[in-house]
Amino acid sequence: MEHDNDSFEQREIEERRKRKVRDFHMSLNDDDLAVGDRYREIENYDDEGPQTINSYSDDDVREQMERNSRNIHKWEKREKKRQLKYADMQNKRRFRVIWWVSVFLVGLMLAMFLMVGVNDMLAMNRAEENKVTVDIPENPSLSDVSKALWEKGVIKEETFFNIYATLTKSADSFTQGTFNMKTNMDYEAIVNYLQSTSNRTDTIKITVPEGMNVREIAEMLVEKDVLPDTKEFLKLCKSDYFDEDYDFIANIKNPEKRYYKLEGYLFPDTYECYHNENPKLTITRMLNDYEERIYNNQNVEGYSKAVNVKKLSKKSKYSLQQILTMASIIQAEAANEKDMYNISSILHNRLEYDINYGVRKLSLDSTKYYPFRSKKKIPASMKSTFKSKYNTYKFMGLPPGPICNPGMKAIMAALYPNNTDYLYFCHDKKGNPYYASTLYQQNINLNSIS
Repeated sequence: MEHDNDSFEQREIEERRKRKVRDFHMSLNDDDLAVGDRYREIENYDDEGPQTINSYSDDDVREQMERNSRNIHKWEKREKKRQLKYADMQNKRRFRVIWWVSVFLVGLMLAMFLMVGVNDMLAMNRAEENKVTVDIPENPSLSDVSKALWEKGVIKEETFFNIYATLTKSADSFTQGTFNMKTNMDYEAIVNYLQSTSNRTDTIKITVPEGMNVREIAEMLVEKDVLPDTKEFLKLCKSDYFDEDYDFIANIKNPEKRYYKLEGYLFPDTYECYHNENPKLTITRMLNDYEERIYNNQNVEGYSKAVNVKKLSKKSKYSLQQILTMASIIQAEAANEKDMYNISSILHNRLEYDINYGVRKLSLDSTKYYPFRSKKKIPASMKSTFKSKYNTYKFMGLPPGPICNPGMKAIMAALYPNNTDYLYFCHDKKGNPYYASTLYQQNINLNSIS
């Protein structure tokens, strides 16, 4: 009986096990893994695909679940890596295609740009000749120049012209001006044409009268719209900038004593200048004119033969610089050409008196307030303290340099004074001259004109 009970219990246990397996058997998936104390069926993913594993204990289930989770993670990681590698290969292929297409398009565009640009550079696409007026603005940049040329049809490719001008180092050589140009000029011809100021058409004709000083010339140039202001012009007239080009400037012996180094050398004449031009160009014109007049043979009114001032000055006891200084005083003091030769004689006589006796000053009104024309011209801030170092009432002999820019007649008068014994002169209100050999006669002359 006991044996039967044991068998019955054994069968009962076996039956319960079967029911457990039947009741708790299940397939496990990626999203839902239930942990229990029943038997379960799960799907395990590995490199070879899903497998069904039966577990018969809670520890086995947990261990199996952890292994499955790790396997799934590894599989997902490898899968993602494969997908990324595939996507990277696809992207590289697309990039190569896009890159080659871009290279082709850029090359094509560059070829077209070069073809069009070269045609424009050689004026092949501008065969028709038209004349246009091109205005280059003040202090122009390269883009200002190319834009002005493009607007008037002188060029068709601004960018290519900018490249050409930059490569040929001509980008900084353009200046303000108005130019009459043809529309079928190649780039080289355009650059050369614009670099020559002689091609400008915006000329201004000015006349520098005989006897004007440096300050007066500067003011006139501003008034005539040749220069924007007097500052740079006056600064250059004090400087050594022109020494390399002109020996007669470099050889000035006392530049530190002069108010303006170039005073006397800006030859009075009529000049063609340009609107708002560089003052260096303005001064260069005048110095060139002086050099031509003084160093080369010239026809001078009253002389039958052409004269060379430089050679004539070598026959004088005075240097060319001293002759020029005397000529400037003669120009400032004389009423007319005849008066020039008599005043020249007075200067020579007084200088001789000074050389022999050392007691007579020239005492000339024209030197008293230089570099200003008169006391009224002295700036208010300087008027009370100003004392000219050119004042011949105070200093013996000739002033340190010319007081104005004399013409050829005054220069010739300085070289060839009349032969007189005059030591004094004065003029009435109408400009009529009076001369005297003694102070007594001079006082009589002064009383008669007062």
